[in-house]
Amino acid sequence: MFRRCFNRWCGGDENRVDSRTIYVGHRRCPGTNTYLPLKFCDNRIISSKYTVWNFLPKNLFEQFRRIANFYFLIIFLVQVIVDTPTSPVTSGLPLFFVITVTAIKQVGDEEWMMWITETSLQMRMNTIPAHLILGLVCRSTEDETFPGCSIQASLDGESNHKTHFTVADTEKHLDSFYATIECEQPQPDLYKFVGRMHITKDGLEPIVRSLGPENLLLKGATLKNTKKIYGVAVYTGMETKMALNYQGKSQKRSAVEKSINAFLIVYLCILISKALVCTTLKYVWQSHPGHDEPWYNQKTQKEKDTNKFLKMFTDFLSFMVLFNFIIPVSMYVTVEMQKFLGSFFISWDKDFFDPEIQEGALVNTSDLNEELGQVEYVFTDKTGTLTQNNMEFIECCIDGYQYNYRDSRTELDGFCVTDGPVSKLQEKAGKEKEELFLRALCLCHTVQVKEGTELHGMDEVDGIGASDDAEQCCYIASSPDEVALVKGAKKYGFMFLGMEGKHMKMQNRNKDVEQYELLHVLNFDPVRRRMSVIVKTKSGETLLFCKGADSSVFPRVQAEEVERIRMHVERNAMEGYRTLCVAYKSLSSEEFEQTDAALQDARLALQDREERLAQVYDQVEAGMHLIGATAVEDRLQEEAAETMEALHGAGMKVWVLTGDKMETAKSTCYACRLFLKRTELLELTVRTLEEGGRPKEEKLHELLLDYHKRAVQDRHKDKDKEGVTRSWSSGFREFGFIVDGATLSLVLNASPDASASRYKSLFLQICQNCTAVLCCRMAPLQKAQIVKMVKNSKGSPITLSIGDGANDVSMILEAHVGIGVKGKEGRQAVRNSDYAIPKLKHLKKLLLVHGHLYYVRIAHLVQYFFYKNLCFILPQFLYQFFCGFSQQPLYDAAYLTMYNICFTSMPIVAYSLLEQHICIESLLENASLYRGIAKNAMLRWGPFLYWTLLGLFEGLVFFFGVYQLFWNPALADNGQVFGNWTFGTIVFTVLVFTVTLKLAMDTRHWTWVNHFVIWGSLAFYIFFSFFWGGIIWPFMQQQRLYFVFANMLSSVSAWLIIILLIVVSLLPDIVIGVFRQPQGPDRQQVPGPDPAGCETRTPLLSEATSAGATEQTSQCTRILSTFQYKQNLIPDWRPPGPLLIES
Repeated sequence: MFRRCFNRWCGGDENRVDSRTIYVGHRRCPGTNTYLPLKFCDNRIISSKYTVWNFLPKNLFEQFRRIANFYFLIIFLVQVIVDTPTSPVTSGLPLFFVITVTAIKQVGDEEWMMWITETSLQMRMNTIPAHLILGLVCRSTEDETFPGCSIQASLDGESNHKTHFTVADTEKHLDSFYATIECEQPQPDLYKFVGRMHITKDGLEPIVRSLGPENLLLKGATLKNTKKIYGVAVYTGMETKMALNYQGKSQKRSAVEKSINAFLIVYLCILISKALVCTTLKYVWQSHPGHDEPWYNQKTQKEKDTNKFLKMFTDFLSFMVLFNFIIPVSMYVTVEMQKFLGSFFISWDKDFFDPEIQEGALVNTSDLNEELGQVEYVFTDKTGTLTQNNMEFIECCIDGYQYNYRDSRTELDGFCVTDGPVSKLQEKAGKEKEELFLRALCLCHTVQVKEGTELHGMDEVDGIGASDDAEQCCYIASSPDEVALVKGAKKYGFMFLGMEGKHMKMQNRNKDVEQYELLHVLNFDPVRRRMSVIVKTKSGETLLFCKGADSSVFPRVQAEEVERIRMHVERNAMEGYRTLCVAYKSLSSEEFEQTDAALQDARLALQDREERLAQVYDQVEAGMHLIGATAVEDRLQEEAAETMEALHGAGMKVWVLTGDKMETAKSTCYACRLFLKRTELLELTVRTLEEGGRPKEEKLHELLLDYHKRAVQDRHKDKDKEGVTRSWSSGFREFGFIVDGATLSLVLNASPDASASRYKSLFLQICQNCTAVLCCRMAPLQKAQIVKMVKNSKGSPITLSIGDGANDVSMILEAHVGIGVKGKEGRQAVRNSDYAIPKLKHLKKLLLVHGHLYYVRIAHLVQYFFYKNLCFILPQFLYQFFCGFSQQPLYDAAYLTMYNICFTSMPIVAYSLLEQHICIESLLENASLYRGIAKNAMLRWGPFLYWTLLGLFEGLVFFFGVYQLFWNPALADNGQVFGNWTFGTIVFTVLVFTVTLKLAMDTRHWTWVNHFVIWGSLAFYIFFSFFWGGIIWPFMQQQRLYFVFANMLSSVSAWLIIILLIVVSLLPDIVIGVFRQPQGPDRQQVPGPDPAGCETRTPLLSEATSAGATEQTSQCTRILSTFQYKQNLIPDWRPPGPLLIES
């Protein structure tokens, strides 16, 4: 890299910097004096995050970046260095457990899947040398994966076939073949390759041939429709386009993680405050005579000589160590386990299995499960996501006449509806136009015919069956549009038969076979939005056929021809069809020679090849004649409308981001019920900006102000009066917003004097106050800009992007949650997504069920962890007031270590994986239930304060309840006095039983696993206490709990106080759950299931409260006690419902 930069700055050879020279087969060409083999990278690709050598330091560095882990590391070091009241084991063992489990999870969750992918790829390349190097000629056979980027299918994620070509003059005599390749240095663009090959044969002058993307086979792609090929490696290993396109996904953090960090800071402040209070009060207490140095505890000389401020600092650290368990370090590992194990429930969901592709859902990351329950904005692609990407030829227009296919066995039937004069095309001129149009459909494409293939189980998009001399064939192409057009031409009697060398064969209506020599293909690209072919007929005539978008073709044809076709195109677009215009041009021999020479020169250039080719394309495609247009239907996905309606009912706003025409996309939005008949559409497109003849920026400012007044200001007035949303009121004004890519560029990239920030602010406010937004004619980068703009807006709403193609990757990566659809556009979107589903309809259950449940589970987990640790440490803090702030621990070291690891860990793990507070059927039927958890409702400061106050109350009950018992410490029958370790053990016993039973009360969905871990944890605590205190352990210098637990249980008073304190501690939950009901205007009917057959009914809240006792008899009745459960979690929570809900 340094040498390349140095040569560029110092005027070195430009070709040396921007290109590389490769000797084919490592054979020196005749006339070359020297051959110095260059060193390039080998064919290994390392895409995993960790290696054997860097795993330990890299993983430890990442884990200790977390506040809690780093904090406990410091506490552990303090315990090792400073004389603290607790053993270093109490902090070191939980920290070691957390670090180990998290490391194992990361290896299993990320590296294992990466290893499987790389291993499977290498297994498919088993016929290729493992150490492939540049210049080596290798052979690949059909269905074999290419080991490197070779000169000769696609890595862009599209499953459809790409046509590639061999280089001319390289077909034979490879043994005596001498050639050198000049090509560009490795770069990640999949659609770009610039190079040229110098071929030397039999001592003749070298022949120069251009190399482009059509000659390059990419690593990871598979050979199809060809028995075998030979290729030369030009890029290997980390220089292949597959490796260069790999980018580690940016670490996405969920809203729950941010809440955890905020709560952690609060508890850290509580910890520091406790340590400061105890340190201060210790020295206040010691200032009294006789307290600092009592007769029974005289200070040593070293203690007397110690600096007082240093002593105060060490005391502060000791108190920090004593209270450090208020920070729940094990919560992180529990959250990691919950996310990792919970992600399998998505993969195992049978409802996500698609029999067509024989696949289910895929989870690429487990860190965002709960984010699925917090989505506020959904950004969706149209083609392949809302629609099936299964194209069907519907009709066409030839010279202004509309043609509808009715019966493939009859002759071409042309008839008019509104597009032209009422007559059938019987005249000679009409027949010539028909046949010219159909020949254009048969020739202007990159479709291939694969012969000898059985059609059973064939993909409908990638192939069709055609009978020709009893020989089976199928069509394969890079785009389903092209297959649909070829199939459409076949319906009218013109059938494409395939390629023979450089000749295209087709069968006309009279069953005669015609041949055309293919001279040039002017490839399609997103900028041109059209493609062309130049062919030569048997008579020697040279023709150019072009097809493309109307906006790209209309400016290049005669104006009078446009008017005859435009009405047809606009009508088809309004009906939701995808339209393409077809044009042709006859080239004279001089024109073709000039074009051919210009194309050859441009293709041989190593610098600015694309720009030079684009200039030639524009020149040759000018002055064409418009023949007609086609209409292809892309049908809606199964249950697309129901899914969009459910997302709206759940309070999400759906934006459609597409590159299609506005009319086509608008029709799809109506079909999906994103726009309704009563929806008032606000249009901000190039057409609206050009109305009135005023400057665009002036018109843009005027429209934005007008739309803002109608959609934002007036709507807020109406909302105050109506108070309802779209779903339950027909009189409420709702707006839909339409914007195109060109206008969006004006909004986002306005000049500084045009108040760009104000444009953007007005635009965003309008969009956020519309029920649905349609962005058409969008480039992939603009899709990402839209998502980023909304994501960074006020309130930081949670965004979700869903798409199926490579052009959706940018917005998938930009959104908080990215969903890939396993459609016919391939797997690029799936590979870059966080989650992948087979169909759009699966998004409904993914969000409304899995997202809802995951969020409720993990929110309860987080609040529960902080609550139980506060209950754990508060008695320890209170105990210091009764032991002279001597840092005497209340609990034994074994209890300190095992509390979060063993005694209370498994019940909350089981809860966070299995809890279903509402049955799945109800969550699917009542989308409005999703609104109840929106905007991180269960992890706001209100619920956090409630759980904190509950922990304070129970901690006070634990300590002072036992303290009252110990007014008379002679609790045993024989008058034996109990000591401080019995006091701490009773407190700890009440604590363990209370927090565990609290979780049992919150559990609505009981399984054998819940029973096992809850009652098993309590039994294990009792067994461990007996076992730990009943044996003299030889490795321990002092054994504080020897027979303490057994003696404690011999006292009736101890049994009574334990039971009484557990009941008193749980009493607030019981009272709140039983007596608290909504008051005033919040009291409303809530949709719920019918216990008999899970049918939808509408029980009152009082019915829901009284039905809690029967919730275990039927899963569906669990909805009836949901509201009681939520009230326990969130004091201010009210059940969501269809009435009186703010939009």
